[in-house]
Amino acid sequence: MLFDDTEFGYFTEAERKARRAFELYEDGRMPQALAELETAIELNPSNSSLHFNKGLTLDSINRFDDAISEYEIALEIAPSDMEILNSLAIDYTRTGQYDLAIDTFEYIEQLSPSFEPCYCNRIITYTEMGLHDLAEQMFYLAQQLDSDCPLCYYNIGNSLFVRGDYKRAIHCWLRTAELEPAHPQIDYRIAQAYWADGNNEHAREYFLRELRTSPGDVDVILDFGLFLLENDDTESAKEKFNRILELTPDSAAALFYLAEIAFAEADYERAIPLYEQALETDGTLVGPHYRLAQYALMTGRQNHARNYIAAELRLAPEDDNVLVSIGSMFLALGDIDTARNSLLKAVDSNSSNADAYYYLGLADVLQGRWDDAMAFFANVLDIAPNDVRALRESALVCLATGRLSQAAEHIRKAKALPGSDASLNPIARKLRCARAIERTADLLGRYCPRFIRRLARRIASSCRPQ
Repeated sequence: MLFDDTEFGYFTEAERKARRAFELYEDGRMPQALAELETAIELNPSNSSLHFNKGLTLDSINRFDDAISEYEIALEIAPSDMEILNSLAIDYTRTGQYDLAIDTFEYIEQLSPSFEPCYCNRIITYTEMGLHDLAEQMFYLAQQLDSDCPLCYYNIGNSLFVRGDYKRAIHCWLRTAELEPAHPQIDYRIAQAYWADGNNEHAREYFLRELRTSPGDVDVILDFGLFLLENDDTESAKEKFNRILELTPDSAAALFYLAEIAFAEADYERAIPLYEQALETDGTLVGPHYRLAQYALMTGRQNHARNYIAAELRLAPEDDNVLVSIGSMFLALGDIDTARNSLLKAVDSNSSNADAYYYLGLADVLQGRWDDAMAFFANVLDIAPNDVRALRESALVCLATGRLSQAAEHIRKAKALPGSDASLNPIARKLRCARAIERTADLLGRYCPRFIRRLARRIASSCRPQ
């Protein structure tokens, strides 16, 4: 006998289980597919294909760490299998293990320099590492082996999009769509690139294309809703967010943006319960605590406002604009030290955030740190020379510290700008008063006793903001 009957039976049963797993995988029934594969592996643990297929199934449900374990077991059995190595390197990238990913891709290249996926997939690894020159190098190497690889164009499009080169990203993704019309979410990515590039007409067209293909894709519907909201199509945006709630009633993001629309319309009776419901669904969501703090402050409930904004800060947001909003709220509550910490984090995150410097300047004004305040307002004006707020506050600081010529220059610049407002008029009046009294004090100082000069100086100081 060539085969032991029992052993042959085990292998036959393992193959049957593997075929059944494949059918379940194709039907999208991943838990059942995994169960069949695990039984097959128990029957035939030395079959690398079974471990490989289990890894692919785990990938499909985003269990990348578990998939890596299966690929590593498969490699112990078949150490030179290109497909296993390639899948392992991809999952190393997905889990942020970039050094291992690069080492694995380079090992594949040594084994088989003509294996195009090891260049194609390395584009994404280098993109996530921020090494875009190397990503482009991988793209051109892959092109020499397969000039019509849709995934290559898709991957390098991601690199270009991250760099803000939206037109070239669009070109690459359109090429992907041409080569592989059914490429997952390709119309969605094209829509995002057109949106980022300011081409709203084409962005809308491709959002609609994607939704015709995948009408239940919540991520696409949410992004399209935000696009509509940004373009002042509020009613259509509402419809999209409500559609998400029909598909996933516990979508905290949809609840939040419906609350944002109601809040902007001053419909607080509707907005506040929506914010609270969003937090019940996802207590880590950034934004609702801040809005609830705003409303509490508007309705005179300072302690509630402080608790809400402290809860927002505990979420440790990384977005510099969110940190600025939190800092400005703490300023309004009189908690200057906490405000300053939040604003300094915003500056660390984005040194070009003019609002962060503006509110830091206000914090120093409140503490009478005039020179520090002027330095922060100067930072604002370096970034945004026409910022009326910074010019106005600089004028006030100069007026408070007796630098009347500088105050006059800031007022002159601010009044010449389209965004100037009536708040500049009282400052200009105080400035005229201060300059007139200063001239009078100088005149009196030549002819009057010292106490009259001191009196004149006190009168002049009364025209300055406190």
